[in-house]
Order: sequence, then structure tokens, then C-alpha cells
Amino acid sequence: MTETFADALAARTQDVLDRCTRCGRCFEACPTKVPAGIADTDAAAITGGVLDIIRGGDGSAASERWAQVCSGSGRCIPACPEAINPRFMLALARVARQRRATAEDQRKQGNAAFSNMGRSVRVLSRIQLPADVLRRFRGEAPAATPPEVVFYTGCNVLRTPHIVLLALDILDALGVSYRVMGGTGDCCGVLQFRAADLDASGRIAYRTTDRFAATGAKKVLAWCPTCAIQIGENVLPGRTGTPDAPAYALEAFAVYLASRLDRLRPLLRRPVCKRVGLHEHPGLAGVSEAATRLLRAIPGLEYADLEQPQVGYMCNTLQHLPEFKRDVHRRLLEAAAAAKVDALAGVYHACHRELCSHETDWPFEVVNFLELIGESMGISREDTFKRLKKMQDADAILAEVMDLVEQHGLALEEVRAVIEKDLLGEQPLPLRGARGDRDTASAPS
Repeated sequence: MTETFADALAARTQDVLDRCTRCGRCFEACPTKVPAGIADTDAAAITGGVLDIIRGGDGSAASERWAQVCSGSGRCIPACPEAINPRFMLALARVARQRRATAEDQRKQGNAAFSNMGRSVRVLSRIQLPADVLRRFRGEAPAATPPEVVFYTGCNVLRTPHIVLLALDILDALGVSYRVMGGTGDCCGVLQFRAADLDASGRIAYRTTDRFAATGAKKVLAWCPTCAIQIGENVLPGRTGTPDAPAYALEAFAVYLASRLDRLRPLLRRPVCKRVGLHEHPGLAGVSEAATRLLRAIPGLEYADLEQPQVGYMCNTLQHLPEFKRDVHRRLLEAAAAAKVDALAGVYHACHRELCSHETDWPFEVVNFLELIGESMGISREDTFKRLKKMQDADAILAEVMDLVEQHGLALEEVRAVIEKDLLGEQPLPLRGARGDRDTASAPS
């Protein structure tokens, strides 16, 4: 009988408990311990408390706080002398806490999170794109010859669909054969994992990763760092050495693109005469370096190092530290202005959603780094999400998108709710303009 995700996770949990020596070096390397107010806690004690939580104990308030505020920066991973992944260890602690709820509550929480996410993705993608363009995200029927790669969108990047379209345009220009997978039908299962509904999480994740394998592609390019960590750290390692072990490599899209720079460089024909700063996150190894390398390869572009603290793997991973998150955004915008950049470029979709409307308050544009690569290649995709968000008026936005609302048969009440909550409401640092007074929590991924 095939081992379940819960079984595999239990075995890996025991391995962490057996191997961790409580040296505390992971905690010492953590960049969120200071803003979380636990920096003065004994490193060995707080690590031991995390292990106690994983075993089903109470741990300590500081240990629980550390697990809660983990932003996934990954600084702890190379710091561990036992080659344990402390980011995974803290995820296990959060799951252990959540498993104290009843199975029914776990299912309800996972289902609710998935339903809310699915509604936001469905509505926001449809009020930006017509049906014929959206079909591109569903992928084509399996070809007789396996594609070189699977481009895995995940779910939430479809809220900012111009980013996905640019990525696919670049792959087309490079002559790379690919299969597009993603959306709620190919979920990574992270929302159910967070709710500790391991049966549902495993069922969803295993189905998606098996679908990757069925394409015959040797590489899966993950756009979303949440998906990459969920699949790469929480799911696939549990299948190592089993008949279901994947025969493909999982790689971040930016890292893959930088590895093909020799093929990309001749396509960067148009100078982009802009001074550009990069908004960076360290969570996925190599992504910031890859994005920097790609930007520096664009003719005419002047790269400005903003020298900002790098935390988390996307901005929304700082949601448990709201004041710190606002400060990170404030300092980033101030640094970009001080560096006199023409453009502040981000890598990930969640960061773009939270930062793009600040363009109205500052003397530079806020873009995704793929937009600059596309500009040099002569490729452009309108950032409709940013255009709508900058309007800062739900009635005006609704009037602007009414043709697409009718084309897709969307309910007006649902569209308005998504505009107010997920488009305008996702604004951690308030805008300085008269209508930029919203200050709400970030979306989960």
C-alpha cells in the first residue's frame, strides 16, 4: 500500500526530533526574532520548546511565537550543523499546534481558506482578461512528445496575470516547449497543510505532483515560492526512495531563466534606459541573485543596489509582524527614492499586489522584473491589476471592468466584494493620498 502524506510526514518528524541537538544556531540566524520581541530568549531553550510543541507538548510562549512569526527567509537552513531544515521544523510546530483542533475544524478551516483564495483568483483574473486569453493558463492537451518543462503557476499569481503572460512569452521567444499547469485544479495543498488537514493536503499535493510526472517533463518551473516550499520541502522529500519518487527537478523560474541567459541575451535588443532597484526576498535560494543577473544583462539599464534588509520569501509572509512589515515597505520606498530610481522592480506577485499602488505617491514606477526583460525584448503586457488598484475607488473599478464581468457571467455582488477586500483592501502600508487610508491584513499567499 502506498504511504500516505501523513505517514511520510510522521516519519520525517521523528527524524527531526532524533537529530536536532538544540544547539540554537537556527534561532541565532533568524532575521525575525528582533521584530518579534524574542531576541533575548536563550537559543537552546527556544529550540527545545519548538521540539516539545512538535511532540505535542506546550513548549513555551517564546517558542510558539517563533514558530508563528517564521517568514520563511531560509537563513536558518545553512546555519544548522546537523543538516536539518529548521524552516520545515517550524512548519511542523505550527501543524502540531493546529492539530489540537478537531478534525472537523481542520477541514472547515482548510476548505474556507481554499474557497476564499479560489474566489479571489477566479474573479480578479476574469476582470482583467477575456476568456480566450485566460485559456492559455489552463495548458494544452498532452503532446505526443514530452515538453522540456512544466511551467507551474500555482494559484495566486493569476491575480496579477500579466506576470504569467510575460513568463510564457519569454519561454516562447526562447523556443522552450512547455506545459502550463496551475490554478485551483493543480493546487499545492498548502492551505490544507496550514490547517493540519493532512489527508486533504496530501491528496491534493500528490495528485498535482503526479500530474507533473505524467507530462514526462524533466523539470518543473515553479513561479510561486509558497508552492515551491510546500512541494519541495513538505511534500516531495517524503516520497524519496519510494516508487512514487518524482523523476523531475523542481526549480524556481527566475533561476531557470538566468541559467539560460546565453540564449536570452541576444533577444535583449532594445535598450531600457532606466535606473532600477530590486525588491528582494531570500526565501528561495538563488532567486534574488538570478533576478539581479537578469536585470544587469538588459542593455541600457542601470542597476541600483538598495541595500535593504532581506526577510521572508514574499511580503505577505510578514503578516504576523504588521508594524515591522509596514516599516520594511516604508524603508524600501524611501531607499528607492533616495537612490533616484526610475523603477522599483519586484520578483513575486504578492509583493507586487501590496506595493504597486504606491507608485501614485513616489517618483518611480513599481513593476515586476519580467516587465523590464520584456521591454528589452519588445514584449509588453498591460498591468491591469495596478491600473485598477491605482483608481482607489470600487465604483470606478466596477464600471471599468463591467464588459468583462458580463462576458464571464460574474455576479456583481461577488465582484464588488473581491475588489474591496482583495484588490483595494490588500494595502499593508497606507497610501499617502487622500483615499489611501486602508490598512488591512495581507492575503495568505
